Amino acid sequence: MPTKPSRARRWLEAGKAKVIHNDLGIFAVQLLSEPSDAKTQSISIGIDPGKKYTGIGVQSAKVTLWMAHLQLPFDTVKERMEQRRMMRRGRRGRRINRKIPYNQRAHRQARSNNRRSGKVPPSIRANRHLELRVVKELTKIYPLTTAVWEVVVARGDQGFSPVMVAQYWAIEQIEKLLPVVKQKGWQTSNLRQHLGLEKQKLKKGDAIPATHAVDGISLASSGT
Repeated sequence: MPTKPSRARRWLEAGKAKVIHNDLGIFAVQLLSEPSDAKTQSISIGIDPGKKYTGIGVQSAKVTLWMAHLQLPFDTVKERMEQRRMMRRGRRGRRINRKIPYNQRAHRQARSNNRRSGKVPPSIRANRHLELRVVKELTKIYPLTTAVWEVVVARGDQGFSPVMVAQYWAIEQIEKLLPVVKQKGWQTSNLRQHLGLEKQKLKKGDAIPATHAVDGISLASSGT
């Protein structure tokens, strides 16, 4: 559980604790002896997944412990996949001799119909894996008890959202770590307004709490 910085410094100076490094850059110490008590508070994590950005918040009953504005690798992976496709087509174009009859050209037969394989696109798979890595790292730092995930649902004639892809697979992976509560977008909006948190909706790319992290905090607050 979180403690005061002065107490953590005394532990380190007296040799009662050591610094624990993690991939999220959170300063944490680990006691080298048994603590006087093992009671912990109820701590929830809220995940607001998106296409390019994801908001995550870690909340106890009274304190916001951690928040993040994840910049997802969707555009980067998409550009690299397009570049790979163009380079592959170039190699095949140089390999095939178009001066000979078509039936004598070095065409490779199709090995499978990958259009119907049901695979998750690499860009979306990278998004889900990044979110899972962050959640797994947080479970090592905080005694999380509940995870709250905002589920995206298509309504009426609205277009299909990439956020919907593999979201239930990600929920199944998180359920292996801790219980998951699913909420919808309108519930997150009501929670945010109830808590008095302001959301910036015009420039969603700004790495500030008001863009996406506030939704993660709102979701986490409902689980504490």
